Amino acid sequence: MKAKFIISSVLLGTALMALAAKDPVLMKINGKDVKLSEFEYLYHKNNQQQVEKETLDQYVERFKIYKLKVADAEAAGIDTTQAFIKELDGYKADLVKPFLEDTTVREKLVREAYDRMSKNVDIDHFMYTMGTDDADNIKYMQFVDSIRNCILNGEDWEELALKYSIDPSVKRNKGHYGFIVSGVFPYEFEKVAFETPVGEISKPFRTDYGIHMVRVNAVRPDEGQVHAEHILKLFPRQGMNDTIKANIKASIDSIYQVLKAGANFEEVAKVESQDPGSAKRGGDLGFFGRGRMVPQFEKVAFELADGEISEPFETSYGYHIIKRIEGKKLGTLDELRTNIEQRISMDDRARMPQKARLAEVKKFYNYKVNDALDGYLLKELQKNGKYDSAFVANVVAKSNMPICTFAKDQSIPLSALAGKINPKAKLDILPAKGYIESKIDDVADKAIMNYYVDNLINDNVDYRNLINEYRDGILMFEISNRRVWEGASRDTTGLEQFYLANKDKYTWTAPHFKGIILSATNDSVLNLVKGMIPTLGADTLTMTLHRRFGSQIKMERMTVAQGENSLADYLAFNGKKPDNKKYKAFMVLEGGLQAQPQEVADVRGQVTSDYQDVLEKKWIEELKAKYPVTVNKKVLKQVK
Repeated sequence: MKAKFIISSVLLGTALMALAAKDPVLMKINGKDVKLSEFEYLYHKNNQQQVEKETLDQYVERFKIYKLKVADAEAAGIDTTQAFIKELDGYKADLVKPFLEDTTVREKLVREAYDRMSKNVDIDHFMYTMGTDDADNIKYMQFVDSIRNCILNGEDWEELALKYSIDPSVKRNKGHYGFIVSGVFPYEFEKVAFETPVGEISKPFRTDYGIHMVRVNAVRPDEGQVHAEHILKLFPRQGMNDTIKANIKASIDSIYQVLKAGANFEEVAKVESQDPGSAKRGGDLGFFGRGRMVPQFEKVAFELADGEISEPFETSYGYHIIKRIEGKKLGTLDELRTNIEQRISMDDRARMPQKARLAEVKKFYNYKVNDALDGYLLKELQKNGKYDSAFVANVVAKSNMPICTFAKDQSIPLSALAGKINPKAKLDILPAKGYIESKIDDVADKAIMNYYVDNLINDNVDYRNLINEYRDGILMFEISNRRVWEGASRDTTGLEQFYLANKDKYTWTAPHFKGIILSATNDSVLNLVKGMIPTLGADTLTMTLHRRFGSQIKMERMTVAQGENSLADYLAFNGKKPDNKKYKAFMVLEGGLQAQPQEVADVRGQVTSDYQDVLEKKWIEELKAKYPVTVNKKVLKQVK
């Protein structure tokens, strides 16, 4: 059995916190300091979880017992076992995650996405190719900016888009996208589209697809989503002519007449629709919002009333008939949060909270790139005469020149970059220097975050308290299990003696059935069992029956009151016969009704629980005598 713990719902600290200079010792338990911050953290968390609040003095006593048990676990060496270390490391891997990102950035991204979901933006779009290097990209960005200036000076967007834009859709839409919705385009594109004021043209910007600019024409509230079904008669991909189109139109019109006459839309869709995705579902498209379907389809779906069926209409795919099921408005942030967070995790926003935390960590540890590195690399490259494998092996791989410094005494040597650079790259001296220096960030970022995690327990009081809580919780669970829970079960002699000494306490208010009930697959098997019983000894009875009949029978030993077991109710208390699919016949193989418990086994659960309480009290007395505890009353008064 493993301990289970619940993380407090209180938001963890989102900014780095240097350990407070004044975190006094509140108490000493077996010579080990307990700081005020740790006590306050657990005290407040306990009060949040309790229905009835404890007074400070009440909690102090409970806290001392908690820490005494932890001290006993440490004395038993539980904290050094591989099982404990493995379990704690597993918790650490999860507990550190919130500290590896700036949660305020993540929340900002979630709220930003939700805000954008509440509106649609009408845009014009211009796209140009990206270059193969920075110099090309600068040149192309300048070209797109010149197009922007032309438009600002009165030239026509459509003409310039048709002439220069490489957007595949430009010939069809002449650079006009119409209204777009959030969550469809790359984040960088969406950011510009939703943040550019109405009537203005954005500055040129890059995505992985090219260099863009957009003009925002209008903004409108989002209309939510509609749930619709449709029937589609497809246009052929090749060989389309007026005759074929007319025949398709005649076919969809006849379907419409059948629907008007009262035919079931879903059944007709299954037979007639040529949409391979939705036909088998009765034409069901689920919910969709603006920007998800072609404009003609979207227009009809959103203009229908709930339950209404459209007349046949044409899109680029063919002829459709839509049945609108229902519409719904944008859900609340809480309702959509999971979906938004999933979308964020799948695009460029996924790394933003981690990058923000990395920036904080670098600032906290006073991270600096070594200013002398630039000159050192240039000098060594010039001395070598060129960048080659010999330079990488003899200079970079062997150099202790720091590439950066952080914290009080941490640095990373140039040799750490040797495995990150290509020794066979064909580079002149200056490009080679820049190439080597370009690898610094990846190496330094990883090293500084590893250092941060390793020192987090010292540098961040929130994390330290959280880890200590889990550490001590695992230890307390294991020592309690040994001394009390499993201890009571293993101590059969002590349990028996406790029962005999307190036998009058353990009584029943009503008779119980105690014995073995045998279930058989049918009456024939049960009769065979009954015939064998007189020939078998008590010691071999159950074993022989199991070997002879296998899965045809089932035997259950029990001590139960009326209402606790359907078989006992039927056989011992004249109840209703159980309806079991496999076993149809039943009998009492051994035992019967007893008025009161006769041995500890009859009331083992209750006796064990009471005996555990006795062991717990005895253990606590031992702990108080064994481990010294001192409380600083002055510090206790500082508890908030």
